[in-house]
Amino acid sequence: MLLAFALLASAPSAPAAVAVDFDRDGRIATRVVVGQADRASQRPLTADDPVRIASVSKLVVALGVLRLVEQGRLDLDRDVSDYLGWRLRHPAYPGQPITLIHLLGHRAGLADNVDYALPLGADLEKALQDPAAWDAPRPPGGDFVYANLNYPVVAAAIEGATGERFDRAMARLVLRPLGIDACFNWPTCSDAAVARAVVLYGPDGSAVRDDMKGIRPACPVVPASDGSCDLETYRLARHGAGFSPQGGLRISANGLARIGVMLLRRGEDFLTPASLARLEAMAPVRPATGEGTGGFFCEYGAAMHSNGTDAATGPGCRDNLFGDGRRRLGHSGDAYGLRSGLWYDLEAGNGTAYFVTQVPNGQKGRRSAYSAAEEELVATSPLASPADGH
Repeated sequence: MLLAFALLASAPSAPAAVAVDFDRDGRIATRVVVGQADRASQRPLTADDPVRIASVSKLVVALGVLRLVEQGRLDLDRDVSDYLGWRLRHPAYPGQPITLIHLLGHRAGLADNVDYALPLGADLEKALQDPAAWDAPRPPGGDFVYANLNYPVVAAAIEGATGERFDRAMARLVLRPLGIDACFNWPTCSDAAVARAVVLYGPDGSAVRDDMKGIRPACPVVPASDGSCDLETYRLARHGAGFSPQGGLRISANGLARIGVMLLRRGEDFLTPASLARLEAMAPVRPATGEGTGGFFCEYGAAMHSNGTDAATGPGCRDNLFGDGRRRLGHSGDAYGLRSGLWYDLEAGNGTAYFVTQVPNGQKGRRSAYSAAEEELVATSPLASPADGH
């Protein structure tokens, strides 16, 4: 079954969509692939084409953090200031340390009231001295409020612990060990991956990201305020935002599926069960909330959330994306008209990775707080179970 583009009738041309299913045995199968990766060249989309996957990137960043924890170079519960080399404190709670587990789980007290896409040359410490960067009522370790700003701080901590630029550290720690040709903002991807980039189009059909025509971007970060782009001026542990840790991972659906297989196999030789336990330790979100859609986040762990928990988490939760009531773990993505997800069902031993482009802003699904396009895309999955779970 192909995605019914009637759901996206406001789009001037058909979106692109891909979905792959995977299981604990390592099988990966393309279920849906429609549309074009690049309309100008009329290049068809494939499940191996990398796309800016949006907030699924956060889950991949957490894998890098956990690898460093296992090496003894980071500690999830230690004051993150020790890795940054400068003091990070919530201005309303100056006596309370902020840790990596707070940052990964959106419980550090940070808020997206300032621009987290810092230009080259900006200083993260200075940016976080702005009271608007913080939610005054929320202490570190307190209530969940989703904020992209947490992840530049996590990236800066990775840089402080490794002495490597964030994108290079992620390639070494996560992407190369898993055999995935992926990257943050393009520098560490292969030429072949760059040539296969998926162009993201806005609701009006205009290209909004990665219309590169096979050529790497001249500046892979937000240029400095004077328009320059000298990466030699990038300061480790002082910026963090340059390579978009909150959403800038370029990865294919098949690449996401390989990560899903590793998670289903309980880390294999990549992570220990103890690390996965920290990653998957869900805490309820009260009230159920989301990025403009009530009931989207009902549980959140360390860079991971769940869906299918409507019945378990109570009123206000609308996270039943698959429509079968089964609890799945993973992460969603939403940016520049793209919706994406990596979801796995531990009990059933299977999962799905997908993305769909050119989804109109604010599009609502029928059964959940996810978009109608996503609901239809996952509804074609043979992995979806009946509502009673049998």
